[in-house]
Amino acid sequence: MPTLQAPIGSGFGPASTAAEVITGIDLTGKNVVVTGGYSGIGVETVRAFRSAGATVVVPVRDMAKAQEALRDIPGVVLEDMDLLDPASIDRLAERVLAATDSLDILVNNAGVMAPPLSRDARGYESQFAANHLGHFQLTCRLWPALRRASGARVIALSSYGHRRAGIDFHDPNFETREYDPWIAYGQSKTANALFAVALDSIGQHHGVRAFSVHPGGIVTGLVRHMSQAQIDASEILDKEGRPIIDPQNNKKTPQQGAATTVWCATSPKLDGMGGVYCADCEIARALPSDDSTEMHGVRPRATDPVAAGRLWQLSEQLTGARID
Repeated sequence: MPTLQAPIGSGFGPASTAAEVITGIDLTGKNVVVTGGYSGIGVETVRAFRSAGATVVVPVRDMAKAQEALRDIPGVVLEDMDLLDPASIDRLAERVLAATDSLDILVNNAGVMAPPLSRDARGYESQFAANHLGHFQLTCRLWPALRRASGARVIALSSYGHRRAGIDFHDPNFETREYDPWIAYGQSKTANALFAVALDSIGQHHGVRAFSVHPGGIVTGLVRHMSQAQIDASEILDKEGRPIIDPQNNKKTPQQGAATTVWCATSPKLDGMGGVYCADCEIARALPSDDSTEMHGVRPRATDPVAAGRLWQLSEQLTGARID
């Protein structure tokens, strides 16, 4: 039976931090992979898992940057991988599978937001490729280790940006329609949420559960493609250029932004659950329509099981990856 898309009373909230959420959780002997674990909320996600004793592997595109970002978190294993390079995804998965028998937590955290039009090695639009297809391929390749973990969880980083667009199944890679960076971003974030719906429906029979997460609005390197006018309109910085922190209104620190990911990956309250979209360390409530103007909650387009199944099939076709 699917988990209801409704709050469960987690005991945490918008201002909770990853350190608070991980308190009392023991991950000794557990294996974790966190993509994008060397910038923004990824660093705080890795910090939380390491503080609880987990072995953490971080796939990295820029080794020097990763070493610098994680220098104060000892014991993190860094491995080369580029989500826009399918061959590098396969190589990373082979190394992880060779190094460990089981994978307890996979956090598909890396992403890009609203860049100019570019394409991956296969010719696919970069946001759909990096945010969704690359992670789809990685998850499929790591599936044997996830199955062997007996209770693995996969976390997909979505966003309330899913409000901007659903999946255009006729032209997901902007081959015929005009490219809009924010529509492409919205499509990729809807894809992240639908990925969790589909993966959970497959994985729950093997002890693997999946969740999608809206971390909140955090000023990280993701904003590098935003114009100054867009940054000003979003009201994420004060007059001195410092991030505005207001967790109740979706403006968070990186430590607060990592909290929902860590909660979904480790909370005993989520045992036996999955396939839901979470925010503010809680299962988000379902909104009535895709055109809702509410900031909080999840729109139907991001939880539709039919769309999730259709996206899964499309992703198999585009990547050649599948779960056996």
